[in-house]
Amino acid sequence: MPATMSPSDSAMLFPAAPPVSASSGLTVTGDIIALRLVDVAYEMDLKEAERLWLQRQSDERSRPARASLSTTSPKAVSFGNPPLTIDLGIRHLVVGLATHEVAVAVRLYDFGALVIEIRRPVTDMLWQDFVALHDGIFTVLDNEETATVWRDILSTLRKTLLPCWKKPTDGSLQEDYQIAFVRHFNEPISIDALDTKIDIAALLSGETRPLSQQARRDLLRQRFSYYEDDLVILTWDRAFIIDARGDSDILDVLEVANAQLLEMRFYDELLDAELPRMYNMVEAARKRFDMYAPRRFATLARRFHTLVAEVTELTERVDNALQVTEDVYLARIYGAALDLFRVKAVSAAVDRKLDIVRDTYSALYEEAAGSRGQMLEVAVILLIMIEVFLALLHVEH
Repeated sequence: MPATMSPSDSAMLFPAAPPVSASSGLTVTGDIIALRLVDVAYEMDLKEAERLWLQRQSDERSRPARASLSTTSPKAVSFGNPPLTIDLGIRHLVVGLATHEVAVAVRLYDFGALVIEIRRPVTDMLWQDFVALHDGIFTVLDNEETATVWRDILSTLRKTLLPCWKKPTDGSLQEDYQIAFVRHFNEPISIDALDTKIDIAALLSGETRPLSQQARRDLLRQRFSYYEDDLVILTWDRAFIIDARGDSDILDVLEVANAQLLEMRFYDELLDAELPRMYNMVEAARKRFDMYAPRRFATLARRFHTLVAEVTELTERVDNALQVTEDVYLARIYGAALDLFRVKAVSAAVDRKLDIVRDTYSALYEEAAGSRGQMLEVAVILLIMIEVFLALLHVEH
């Protein structure tokens, strides 16, 4: 009989919000990180992108670099094809009445995704101010009227890198994710006692009103910890990370999971648009039966076969963007992120639609072969009729 969780156990795992006085005087050193992921092309030539960017830039500090996982052994975790990182330096972001200096970087993935990272470092900032700034940045960057920084950066990149983008898109498909990254507090706090000091649920929800116990449980459900001083909590659009090592591989894992979601959404929408078009083309081809019917069926079949091959190749590249094998902790976080972002569900939908296209082009090949057979039969019958007619003419003469 499975064990049940008592109300007291639930309260221990998901305690009520701590009083405001509990976090007074507590300061944070870390980063507020905002990510915008944009699908810009079917695929990207990263070597050509590096060449184009170097040609544009004379400042060596902006020289692109290939990303690598910093704190985990290459044997445990590796990129299929490491993204290209471009440092865009410092920019200014207005949040409320204050102007903040933020570090901007871009990462390009070979499967057509582009990630813009905006990072606001904080040093010894009061927890309450950290939460307020986190929410303020989220509000500004989530509003298309105020978030001109996204458009400006994307426009700059498009002007320079467009030649290396194969089959460019309009960039309308996007995903946003925000991370509150804590390197350390000004006083030692065990992870077990953290919930009595700060209200993590409020940070992750962006709500100023007290949350219900049910809402807190839902927000804090995806919670991971390996050492006594580290913590990862994931939600659909935000994450809270404590890691004294600094920039950990967890950031890379979360970024790749979001990039995989973005690309799977792209292929899902692509197939959604292609299937009705496919049905219309097949119906139109079937309505016309003439000597060119086999060729039309074969042409359609080749087109659909090409679509399946192209999407299958690119989805496999997306699936293999990151390999996590021996680092169990990182693998758990990566798997949880894929489940939370519903990457596997969208991927399964893509596979189902690909199966429909496969079945269609197989049927078209069969119809093309059948139509050729029918045309041959008609030709044979006509030849026989001609021979009989000629024979009758010969007899009469």
